Amino acid sequence: MEYFVIGEREIVLAFKLVGVDGSVAVNRTEALDSFNRITGRGGTASVPVDERPKVLILTEEVSSMLEDEVLDWQKRAQYPLVVEVPGLQGHLEGRKSLTDAIREAVGIQV
Repeated sequence: MEYFVIGEREIVLAFKLVGVDGSVAVNRTEALDSFNRITGRGGTASVPVDERPKVLILTEEVSSMLEDEVLDWQKRAQYPLVVEVPGLQGHLEGRKSLTDAIREAVGIQV
């Protein structure tokens, strides 16, 4: 498994159509359970290390539900790499797009 997505039902279904597994999360409990299982923080219910994805795709809504856990995971620099994508409603208010973050980091606008 290379990729895994956690998000709204429609997002998970869309990724499943192109061969990416995922789990639906509509609240923090479901999102946290899926996140812990995929990252190995779920104890005995975790995915075995050799079967864990390399990239974990989270919708912005799920990422905001799990903000502390995601930041902690990213600081450890372990796989899976966590990537955020906009949900069905587009970007959440106050969130930067990847392009905006790159522009800010590089300091130029093309």
